[in-house]
Amino acid sequence: MTAPVPATTTAPADFEFHRPADTAEALRLLAQRPETVPIAGGTDLMVAVNYRHTRPAAMLDLTGLAELRQWTDEGASIRIGAGVPYARIVAELATVLPSLAAASRTVGSPQIRNRGTLGGNLATASPAGDGHPPLLATGACVEIASLEGTRTVDAADFYTGPKRSVLEPGELVTAVTVPKAAGPQQFLKVGTRNAMVIAVCSLAVSLDLDRRRLGTGIGSAGPTPLRAPEAEQIDLPWAAPSRLDDALLIEFGRRVAAAARPIDDVRSTAEYRRHALAVCAARALRRVWTAAHERSA
Repeated sequence: MTAPVPATTTAPADFEFHRPADTAEALRLLAQRPETVPIAGGTDLMVAVNYRHTRPAAMLDLTGLAELRQWTDEGASIRIGAGVPYARIVAELATVLPSLAAASRTVGSPQIRNRGTLGGNLATASPAGDGHPPLLATGACVEIASLEGTRTVDAADFYTGPKRSVLEPGELVTAVTVPKAAGPQQFLKVGTRNAMVIAVCSLAVSLDLDRRRLGTGIGSAGPTPLRAPEAEQIDLPWAAPSRLDDALLIEFGRRVAAAARPIDDVRSTAEYRRHALAVCAARALRRVWTAAHERSA
């Protein structure tokens, strides 16, 4: 929810607001003045502005860029423009990107989901961003553009620290490419209430039976969103599905919790975050495993 603007709020005397006609113009403006702050949904940025936590000297309005507000089917993957709001991911992509759609459903209120974008979530790079764990679990890639051209970065390599990323001055997130689900997926989020809450911790799990691959993504339990590589390498009974037992589920949960790097803060203790992740991981693995083998039965 966006906070009310204080009556005394004023823009800097030299404040600039740009509304480019296309992405090429947006990149030219960014190159000319790299400190310009892009704004799409504004669900994070405007809260910071209203509370005077940030004071941009210039803003770049991306809402008019039609090419950023489209998604396309690329065959094995879906390319989602950086300006596509969460509400459309839920409504239009739930069958092919179930984990990302489930995460998108948990973002704020309906109003926030109609405004907030996956590209904005990436640009903010908050460790608690709901959209991040599914991107890690599925092996998504982030498309970044500048006047020098376009580069692609694995989602796992995009985050460099709390609210920091590999974005350089003059660069803009333009799209995210997410592989289509090759099996069941889960997204679980722990918070103090069921909706409109920042995650205490979150977890995405994806299962690919054909490739015998397990993917993970951890949110709000480290300085950046994280994968759990050792958990992904757990020896699952691919050839004998009924042998997935409680001991294996508990071990998977232990490995996920061990991969986290949580801290104590106002939302939770580090100890509780690890405990919650272990429970969520065991639950998520049981769900995707059961769903996969019910389909193949």
